[in-house]
Amino acid sequence: MNSDEVLWVVARAAGLASFFALSISLLSGLALRTAVLDWVGSNRALRSLHEYTAVLWIPLGLIHLVALLFDRTARLTPLDLVIPFRAPYGAWAIGMGTLALELFVLVAVTGWLKKRIRAGLWQWLHRLAYVGFGLLFVHATLAGSDFSDPVVSALTWSVAASLAVLSLARAVFGRLPA
Repeated sequence: MNSDEVLWVVARAAGLASFFALSISLLSGLALRTAVLDWVGSNRALRSLHEYTAVLWIPLGLIHLVALLFDRTARLTPLDLVIPFRAPYGAWAIGMGTLALELFVLVAVTGWLKKRIRAGLWQWLHRLAYVGFGLLFVHATLAGSDFSDPVVSALTWSVAASLAVLSLARAVFGRLPA
């Protein structure tokens, strides 16, 4: 296996791990505040899981990006990581990943600054994680070579369906008081 193949495998593994860390973070965060799951609402372990995975995606995502930058087959530049739709191939799919990254960075930074931001503004910014997940989902399904694998595909679609069901439940049944 040459160095580009190793970098490609590292990029794939880190990308998948980052995707699933973000998935767990969104699912656990939504479960904490959904009235239909109020029996889990005060669970400290669930809150800790949400907070841990909300940070875990960062080093995994960085590994994904750095591996792709050094992979000569991927042909990505640092500008491709910050300017959407500029990649030399798969511009749409990679651009969705760039936008998702930017939204998740915004959500993470404002999460750290929560106490310094008005509550209403923070909630609005925090909810951008759902938009980010949608963009990440499109990125992963279009650009992710592992998403053709039945197990990865089943997990991905299960997460998306779970988020949709929990979001609908929250919209219908309301949310737990803060």
